[in-house]
Amino acid sequence: MNISLPEPLKRFVDKQIASGRYSSASEYIRELIREDEKRRAEDRLEALLLEGLEGEESELTRDDWAAIRSDARARLAANKKPRG
Repeated sequence: MNISLPEPLKRFVDKQIASGRYSSASEYIRELIREDEKRRAEDRLEALLLEGLEGEESELTRDDWAAIRSDARARLAANKKPRG
């Protein structure tokens, strides 16, 4: 994938690399994408939580809790996988 940037943005990216925090433009872009993914996931979670707060109350069953635990374990396992 190639990305074209106007000169002011290219200089900005070069400054980020020169600061020592990133070793390359690719690393900087990957970090920006990860941060965007995280922000979008947080926005989605907030929307779901608000939806839940506005919804009807109901009792959680043992099956509900088991499903919640299973989903949480799967998400934790997925987050532990190395990214590349």
